[in-house]
Parts: sequence; structure tokens; C-alpha cells
Amino acid sequence: MPNQGHDTSVGWAIITGASSGLGVSFATALARRGYDLILIARRESPMRELADKLQREHRIKVIVQSLDLGKPNATARLKQMLDVDGIAVDILVNNAAFAISGPFLDQDPERLRAMLQLNIMALTELTQAFGRSMAQRGRGLILLVASVGAYTPSPLAAAYSAAKSYVLSLGVALNVELGPNVGVTVMSPGLMETEFHDVAGFTMKASMRRSVLSTGKVAAIGLDAMFAHRSSVIAGRINTLGAFVSRLLPRSLLARMAYQVSRT
Repeated sequence: MPNQGHDTSVGWAIITGASSGLGVSFATALARRGYDLILIARRESPMRELADKLQREHRIKVIVQSLDLGKPNATARLKQMLDVDGIAVDILVNNAAFAISGPFLDQDPERLRAMLQLNIMALTELTQAFGRSMAQRGRGLILLVASVGAYTPSPLAAAYSAAKSYVLSLGVALNVELGPNVGVTVMSPGLMETEFHDVAGFTMKASMRRSVLSTGKVAAIGLDAMFAHRSSVIAGRINTLGAFVSRLLPRSLLARMAYQVSRT
């Protein structure tokens, strides 16, 4: 059940991957806008701390749900719990994801499967389940977090970039299919000041640091685009330029260029 806050909420928002990094920034930004929050991640302790802070500062209601979205029936369990409590979700921020990097043939099959289950299947199931409810009510907003890797085939992160290409294509298509009442926006960040890249085993080179953005800035870019019902947005000018150039070049050339960058 939610912690008690005020009774003038503008609506309920789900944020997945809410225990750290970009998820925390999404939660903070939506709390400032007056939304009650449903925080979803595996690690409960940091979410509890975040919930206490946001409730105290913004007088909102917060539900903390420790849930592994990569597990079977996780979405169904979450949806059932909220339905029982009579909670209608106005915003879904599909942020939970992780990456693995390195030679494709050397990647652990179980970890690869887990990544694809979370990054593709869980995201799809959440989008369908809550998108259906939004469509029935005639309103709602969905933000899907992809990556600039969605625009470039990326050797040494091949499955991850392919999964993010799926997210980009899905979201842009659904924005047309579900609109105008339900808006679907895809936000593609690049490098951020988070633990995400450390978990992926990715080493950030000095030349890349000029494109690094804070999670607060990235969250603001994504939410502004979502509220404007834009189909997609890329976080950061350098990343936007890179994505534009990628549309002009053959994908095989892009892959070779990305491979050279990742090896140097």
C-alpha cells in the first residue's frame, strides 16, 4: 500500500529501474511535478530511502515494489497488485535495463538471455499491459528508454544495440498506433554519470567524456519530450549529431567504424 501523502496528486507514475542512476532522476523529476510514484527495481533498500526523501520533500504518495522484471509473470503480478488497490497508472517510464559487452561468442548464454528478457520482453509486456489500460481510459503517457546504440550496429555490444533498436522501432510505431490519446516516446541517451557502464564492463575513454551528461539532464530531456508527445528524442547535441550522421551511412560502414572505436 502507498505511503500517505497529500490528496491533490496529478496522477500515478511507474518508474522501473528506480533504485539508482537515471531511474532516481526520473522519480525525482516526476515528484517535483506532483505525481505519486510506483518505484520498481530489485534492490529495495535504496528505493525506500528515495521514497522517504521524495515523500518528505514533495508530500506525494509512494509505492515501493521490489520486483525482478526479468522473471516470468512479473508484469502480471504488478498489474494485478495495482488493480486490486484501484490504482490507475497515468505514466509508465520503462527504464529498467542492463548491458553486457565484449565478444559475442564469449558472452555467457544465461546472462545474454537475462539481458534480452529484461530489455525486450519485460519492456514489451509492461508497455502492452499498461498501454491497454491507458487506451481504455483514453489517456496516458509511456516513455521507453533506448540508447544511442539503437542507431548504430555495435560490435562488442551487438545484442545490446540490437535490443535497443527494437525499443526504438517499437516506440515510434506505437506512438502512431496508440495516439493521440496515449503518447509513446523513445528517449535515447548516450554516456551518463551512472554505474550502468561499470556493470556492463564498459571502459569509458577520455575522448568520450565530453559527451557525458548528468542523469538529471537526461531525465529532463526525456520527460519534456514525453509530455510534448514526441515520438523520439536523443539526449545531448553530440549524440543527436551522431545519430543524424548514422542515417546517412551504410550500416556495414557504421558497424566497422563502431568496431574501430571500441577497440582503440
